Amino acid sequence: MKSITINNRRYIGSKSRMISFIKEVMEKEKIEYSSFLDLFGGTGIVGDSFNDSKTKIYVNDLLKSNYLSYLAWFGNDKINKKKIQKYIDSYNSLSELKDNYFSINFSNTYFSEENCKKIGFIREDIEEKYINGILNIRERAILITSLLYAMDKIANTVGHYDAYRKNGDLDRQLELCMLELKSNANNKNNKIFNEDSNELVRNIKADVVYIDPPYNSRQYSDAYHLLENVAMWEKNEVFGVAKKMERNGIKSKYCSVSAPLAFKDLIENINAKYIIVSYNNMGNKGAGRSQAKISDEDIITILNKKGKVKKYEIDFAQFNTGKTHIENHKERLFICKVGKVTKTRKKKSIVYEDKVKSPLNYTGGKYKILNQIIPIFPQNLDLFVDLFSGGANVGINVNAKRIVCVDKQKEIIRVMNLFKKYEDGYIIDTLEKLIDKYELSNSLLNGYEIYNCTSDKGLGSYNKNKYMQLRNDYNKIKNDSIEKDFLFLLLVIYGFNNQIRFNSNGEFNMPVGKRDFNNSLRKNLKNFIVKLKTKNIEFVNSDFREIAIEIADNTLVYCDPPYFLGTASYNENGGWTEKDEIDLLNYLSLLDSKGIKFALSNVIEHKGSKHNVLENWVKEHNYKIHFIDCDYNNSNYHKQNGNITKTKEVLITNY
Repeated sequence: MKSITINNRRYIGSKSRMISFIKEVMEKEKIEYSSFLDLFGGTGIVGDSFNDSKTKIYVNDLLKSNYLSYLAWFGNDKINKKKIQKYIDSYNSLSELKDNYFSINFSNTYFSEENCKKIGFIREDIEEKYINGILNIRERAILITSLLYAMDKIANTVGHYDAYRKNGDLDRQLELCMLELKSNANNKNNKIFNEDSNELVRNIKADVVYIDPPYNSRQYSDAYHLLENVAMWEKNEVFGVAKKMERNGIKSKYCSVSAPLAFKDLIENINAKYIIVSYNNMGNKGAGRSQAKISDEDIITILNKKGKVKKYEIDFAQFNTGKTHIENHKERLFICKVGKVTKTRKKKSIVYEDKVKSPLNYTGGKYKILNQIIPIFPQNLDLFVDLFSGGANVGINVNAKRIVCVDKQKEIIRVMNLFKKYEDGYIIDTLEKLIDKYELSNSLLNGYEIYNCTSDKGLGSYNKNKYMQLRNDYNKIKNDSIEKDFLFLLLVIYGFNNQIRFNSNGEFNMPVGKRDFNNSLRKNLKNFIVKLKTKNIEFVNSDFREIAIEIADNTLVYCDPPYFLGTASYNENGGWTEKDEIDLLNYLSLLDSKGIKFALSNVIEHKGSKHNVLENWVKEHNYKIHFIDCDYNNSNYHKQNGNITKTKEVLITNY
């Protein structure tokens, strides 16, 4: 009689080789325990290694396929092994079956047509026997687990179900095996869960809580969607080349840019004597999808607030979908002994002084020259008005008691208010749903090959038709709404160079771009929103001529208008005329007469053309010109004319 053990399964991030290291560290730290919570259980092998009559183990996972296996391996319900073996034998001898849900959707992909007919028949038969009372809940779980392990053994994949091999081996036969169950060793107080980890820790207590969250952007719900489909057996509609079902409800926050915030919330709410965190050192190594979502600094800082922290590490071979070898890859254990922490005097945090980049790559954005222009601004501002805020790169990074960002482009201001209203996690989740809806590329999760594209050539060829459908849907919506705001944000993300352009009919008309919602853009989005919520900032949709500036003790009005000599997309179709330029200069002169400070970004020469109106205005009022290095290197405000490039970018101030 063939049998299988709990570790006879391929699984990304499996800790089978880590168990001896975990126990060695726990022994070294003299950790005593009678209860052990494996919070992100995966296959459950860590929890299983602590499963004995003296230790209560709690095992949890968000995926139903893993939860059902816990019922099988750790459950205490009485089972009839002879009955289970009889069904296994009958399933292994099946032949000449009819088409069913599984064979119709999956034949000759991950499995042969014959095996698909078997899988569908077996899963349906298990469910019918359970519904009719022939199987109890644990017997059902054992048979489903046996089926999942049998599928995983012969699957035509590289170990997960993000894709199948087009010319792979489909000849292997499906064979179910009996589970080797440690029924005599199980503690009767064992408990298993299928819950969000952050919610579970609010309602459970254990001596040791072991945390092995997803490390990177690879969602386990994507990697194991097919096994999850069979486990749930709701016969969902599947789509795409990989035959995935809708799975937004089982996506993990720990695979997104909101992972540090989720981790912070998790640790704060754990009730335990010891917290053990497994996490690798892939923070900036490998491809973007492989890079860790939580930094060492975040982990240690968050754990330090809970107790005393030590770190141990061991060499470990990484999971990598490509052929790249990552040097010095290590798996680490962070051990936190929970208790009161003595607060030590630390240097003043400067976390919010760091510059963040707008997620909107707005044409003419000043992010790259912030270190040149912000030092010119007055200090200790009471009010900062960014009169042409665009992507708000300047406004978000300025220190002032109050910040007002103004822009004539209504859609930009609505998106900024979207960032102000919602958390980054909600915004990213909503964008993910729209990406799935329009079947746009998601290179962060799936790479480039699945779209028959390369990083060099980009994703435009794959996304073009889907993007056009998105653009058409957006342009059909005439009334402002949150739905329309999210569509606009997605258009900018997938549009050419992330630029914004509307035609004379008010329709968005930028073509598709080469990139998608990649790792860099997601990080910018998260950092921008997090910093935005620390600011007293207001976004106003208005023409500059209609803004009345409050006279505060220390006010600065900053202007970064469309450059009259420029050729950017926002300046097409007469977007910024000579009249607009003169109106702005008169507006600033009026501010000057009222004693209000201003700073104006502009160019006085571009491609051989000189801005004579601007130069004459500066001379007439004796304003100061600060030359900006438009190559975005360190600026030298005292450059001689012979050393200045043909494009002379400047910051003009009246102070």
